[in-house]
Amino acid sequence: MRAQCVVAALLAAAAAPAAAMTVSSPDFSNSAPIPLVRVLNAFTCTGQNRSPPVSWSGEPKGTQSFAVTLYDPDAPTGSGWWHWTVFNIPASVHNLPENAGTENSTGLPNGAVQGRTDFGFSHYGGPCPPKGDKPHRYILTVYAVKEAKLPLDANSSGALVGYVLHFNTLAEAHTMGRYGRK
Repeated sequence: MRAQCVVAALLAAAAAPAAAMTVSSPDFSNSAPIPLVRVLNAFTCTGQNRSPPVSWSGEPKGTQSFAVTLYDPDAPTGSGWWHWTVFNIPASVHNLPENAGTENSTGLPNGAVQGRTDFGFSHYGGPCPPKGDKPHRYILTVYAVKEAKLPLDANSSGALVGYVLHFNTLAEAHTMGRYGRK
């Protein structure tokens, strides 16, 4: 009888779902409006262009590094708009502080690299949808990556970063905010 209880307990533990990976950021959650502090300060947008603080947890075993992206699937381009990509974040790191996405950032962990956005630069570029468009969705994603270093650099486009992540992701977590201009 005792052996049956042990086997039943082991089977129940094996069948229990693993804790899901989570991501949080105070300005990108529950489809809430994104504050002006995160909005681009260019192209007729007048925000402060400060990247959000981001925290995550619950990555699976085997995670060697992390990546963070900010993507607007509603941009009128036919392919969305990449606002931020950061990759090769060491596996020991579980957050990025506010404004870590500045040009030549000292707020990123050693080894982390910012890829090229669709604005053409390699640092955070906040929301800036066309005036009059419906509010756009801005999806903030953290990826648990199975490689410590991805074969990418600061000139890698968001699309290329996304492509390489597709083949190297163990788990991912998303949160979303919205921003629109009248």
